[in-house]
Amino acid sequence: MELTVVDLSLYLGSKGEVKELCGEVSRSLRETGALLVKDPRYTAEDNDRFLNMMERYFDRPPEFKRLQERPQLHYQVGVTPEGVEVPRSLVDEEMQEKLKELPKEFQPSIPKGADRKWRYMWRVGPRPSETRFQELNAEPVVPEGFPEWKDTMDSWGYKMISAIEAVAEMAAIGFGLPKDAFTSLMKQGPHLLAPTGSDLRRYGQEGTVFAGYHYDLNFLTIHGRSRFPGLNIWLRNGQKVEVKVPVGCLLIHAGKQIEWLTAGDCIAGMHEVVVTNRTVDAIKLAKEQHRLLWRVSSTLFAHIASDAVLKPLGRFAESSLASKYPAIYAGEFVEQELAVINLKGNRGEL
Repeated sequence: MELTVVDLSLYLGSKGEVKELCGEVSRSLRETGALLVKDPRYTAEDNDRFLNMMERYFDRPPEFKRLQERPQLHYQVGVTPEGVEVPRSLVDEEMQEKLKELPKEFQPSIPKGADRKWRYMWRVGPRPSETRFQELNAEPVVPEGFPEWKDTMDSWGYKMISAIEAVAEMAAIGFGLPKDAFTSLMKQGPHLLAPTGSDLRRYGQEGTVFAGYHYDLNFLTIHGRSRFPGLNIWLRNGQKVEVKVPVGCLLIHAGKQIEWLTAGDCIAGMHEVVVTNRTVDAIKLAKEQHRLLWRVSSTLFAHIASDAVLKPLGRFAESSLASKYPAIYAGEFVEQELAVINLKGNRGEL
């Protein structure tokens, strides 16, 4: 199964009709929950610069990294240590029942506990001057000893947001909504550049789960190419696919907020990160090349603004499934989801 690859330059430079291309975007999000994009504003060098810095950061001692930990802000800025975030599949009984229905070859790897990954949350873009959800819109945290930190994070983050905004416009057109149906709700959203760091020296054995089976609670998620494979996604039909992001491409997949806005016409994509035989091969190569053994994902979570209301838009409000998606502030929805995965409230509760 090959994911659709969309060249955004055709949309960004278009003076005329792009409906067919936009239809391809909405169709791919609806049918597979994911697509690959090429963006002329992005280069592989941008990704490398970001990955190089994050590998050095994650390679620092745990006691240094914990200085950037902000549990009182629901870990929505700064670092989340490994062993904190609990994958939804471990605590959601309804999800566990659905998993039993999948054929054996499409079953996810079930971890024994919290995720074995570190994560850094960096806010990208302007913050609202007034909000009901202060913890979701807190000031960013900058670690000492990384003078290039802010420039590198902001540069990479804004490029990723730009790609998401183009895809959001194209998806809206493809779904038969106004072009700005999604992007107008994204303004001043708590967008988070959220790279993960997984220690392949400690956890490089095949079958180790770094991020257990889950969906993303945000609007759309975008990833640059990782130096170590291991990301699996599930298509709407339940098929499990190991993702291979070609050089120069970005991967986008659907989060829970776009599912809400489309009344389930577009479903949040399930995924996991696991050490596979391809990961093991990449570890061997990295050792030969004397590179740092951290698997860094260059992930960005694009959000609907915290004070905007999530509800089915346009024609989706007439859907027979619309009642499953009642109106709720996006920030309230996010806080509910964070509580389930152990990022809001008392640690160790779950």
